[in-house]
Amino acid sequence: MSLAFVFPGQGSQAVGMGQALADAFPVARHTFEEVDDALEQRLSRLMFEGPEEDLRLTANAQPALMAASLAAVRVLEAEGGKPLAERAAFVAGHSLGEYSALAAAGSLDLGDAARLLRRRGAAMQEAVPVGEGAMAALLGLDLEPAQEIAEAAAEDQICAAANDNAPGQVVLSGHAEAIDRAMALAKERGAKRAVLLPVSAPFHCPLMAPAAGVMADALAAVTVRMPAVPLIANVTAGRLSDPDEIRSKLVEQVTGMVRWRESVAFMVSAGVDKTVELGAGKVLSGLSKRIDRSLYAQSAGTPEEMESLLKQL
Repeated sequence: MSLAFVFPGQGSQAVGMGQALADAFPVARHTFEEVDDALEQRLSRLMFEGPEEDLRLTANAQPALMAASLAAVRVLEAEGGKPLAERAAFVAGHSLGEYSALAAAGSLDLGDAARLLRRRGAAMQEAVPVGEGAMAALLGLDLEPAQEIAEAAAEDQICAAANDNAPGQVVLSGHAEAIDRAMALAKERGAKRAVLLPVSAPFHCPLMAPAAGVMADALAAVTVRMPAVPLIANVTAGRLSDPDEIRSKLVEQVTGMVRWRESVAFMVSAGVDKTVELGAGKVLSGLSKRIDRSLYAQSAGTPEEMESLLKQL
């Protein structure tokens, strides 16, 4: 069995995530403490206890999701007796999850990943005034018709495909008025549903250009090593190992489309037959099954799920 570890993005956060893992495994608890120290904030308390509206803030949600994923990685390594690199053919992460994947593969230090995601979340939030941007999921349409709708709806504004998540699931991002037009057009053109997403900024579109500049500076100041396992990059849907290229693609990712459907398809074409989602939620496991029904997809973010995974490995 050829295995890829995948790491969730924003929207998978939930109050209580990681707490059972921290209670059951000292290595998980130490991971959360390390992130708290790096951020000089009790982020773990916010993760475990809420309030939800504070956890949902982009600058908190992004490092919190990474912390939950890396706690799961460290439990897997400690309890399973092998480094992640000895089990995986690839790592990949959805949007912020790319930082989790790089930390899991030893390309980024945990503290640096936490600080980068805190900066990334703040910069993305600051790039566009609240209310000016929006994102919407188009269900029942593939990428090409979704891009045609985005182009038609843009008029003199920004409207672009932000996430190509799976067959029949594409997310658009841009100016709020353009997204409204795109949702109406999508329904006319046969979308099953067009759903406005509860996000605070229009991620992965050209409106995020100011945040990309911030991240170029932030990434230039940290050490990026060659990952022990090749990364499948969001913006290329291909393998990536060179540290300078990793920096460059992480900057591009702020404004570029997350090519998740193609990323999973690439891993399958390279022989992967199982994906394991480490951290909070089961979003990517569901997408894996939609992208390729032959894939075995599993999630591991609780002690029970981790125990089940360890028995199979």
